[in-house]
Parts: sequence; C-alpha cells; structure tokens
Amino acid sequence: MIDDLPKMPSFRLDGKRALVAGASSGIGVGAAVALAGAGAEVVLAARSMERLDPVVHALRAAGHATKALSLDVADAAATEAAVTAAGPFDVLVNSAGIARHGPALETTEPDFDSVLATNVRGAYFLTRSVAKGLIAADRGGSLINISSQMAHVGGPDRAVYSATKHAVEGFTKSMAIEWGSSGIRVNTICPTFIRTPLTDQTFANPDRARWVLEKIKLGRLGTVEDIMGAVVFLASDASALVTGTALMVDGGWTAG
Repeated sequence: MIDDLPKMPSFRLDGKRALVAGASSGIGVGAAVALAGAGAEVVLAARSMERLDPVVHALRAAGHATKALSLDVADAAATEAAVTAAGPFDVLVNSAGIARHGPALETTEPDFDSVLATNVRGAYFLTRSVAKGLIAADRGGSLINISSQMAHVGGPDRAVYSATKHAVEGFTKSMAIEWGSSGIRVNTICPTFIRTPLTDQTFANPDRARWVLEKIKLGRLGTVEDIMGAVVFLASDASALVTGTALMVDGGWTAG
C-alpha cells in the first residue's frame, strides 16, 4: 500500500489578482473569462473603454469580480503609473497587440514603428511594470505574453509581425532568468491563426485560407476557447516549474 501518493497541483486561482491587457476582444476576452472562472479577481485593460465596458458588465453579470482599466501599453510611462496604482497583480496576461500585414518590400516606417511600439515596447514595459510591483511586494507571480506561432516560423506578409513576436520570445526568456529567484515565472502562449475579427481579412482570401489550413496539422482554425486552458495552466500552480518557455497552441503548425 502506498501512503504518500502525489497530490495534484491546483488549477484554481482563488485569492489571486490578474491583469488582462487587450481584454476588449478576441483572445483577451477569453483569457479574462478563463481566469475569472478559475476564481481570480480580474482587471480588464484596453485602450477603448467603450469596447471594454460590455465585457466587464457581462463578467459581472456572470458573478465574477472584475474591474476595468483604461490602458494604452504603447505609452510606457502611463502604463507603469496605472499598474503601480492598481496593482500588485499575481497574474498578467498581455494580449494587447496589433498587426500591419503586407509584403516586406512595401513596409512603411510608420507601420513598422507602430507595430513595434505595441507588440515589443509595450509588451516589454507592461511585463516589467507588473514584475516591479510583485518584487516590491515580495510576491511571486505568473506573467504571460500572448505571442504567436509566427515567433518560431516565418510567413508571407508577416515580416514585421513575426519580427515583433520573435522579440517577445527573447525578452520573455531573459526576464524569466532574471526574476526566477523572486518566484516570478514568465512564459508565452503561441497560438496559430485564431478565428477573431482581426483575422477575418486573412480568411477572406481563399488562397491564404487554404495555405493556413494546410499548415495546421489538425485541419482546423483555432478558436478563442482553444487558448483558455493554456492561460489557466500557466497562471496556476499546475505550472509551478514552467518558466522561460513557449506553450505552442498551433495545431501542429510548427511541428513540421
């Protein structure tokens, strides 16, 4: 008879405070719902309060503890001030991001700068701001950046976007190394193409839609629901020894 069976780590987040950036649509909404469902108090952040408020009201109507925060991650100083005032947060899910897809030969400097300002600079300083609050409070935590399969491969019309996501993977690993001794874990989630309003333009092109489906080994597009379990896993004690890594939710795209 075995008396010391291992105990399953909890996926619950009761008593935790979570910040979800880019929470007004798509993956951000899914992350907020997932974290709230696991018991966390969730602060939803986005640039547009007009788009954010209906999400907050829907979560409250479902019995979840949520708050709204106006936040433009491209403004590093304002982001740090807002996070300092509202934090500390045990969990961060950064789903704020933009894309300006097109051939590399046609990339404009304004488009390049705009995408980097949000996807790299914004993500970097948001992650740092949440970490600073945790370190000041002498608390550990889980910081999650929504990256992309395009952080590990390339694709047509994706040169700028792919560059930003490769950068996110790089600073995620370095931050995980620096803050590991403080009990702060830093990881990414790398989705394949997820059906959201932002991807409608891609799927409206039959050739591009066919190319996408041929690459996804499971033969279907992703949904927001496909990301939710990954968010709870990385946010919870179930992933207590996971840091500095990328969780692929890509239907096998990057497998070969």
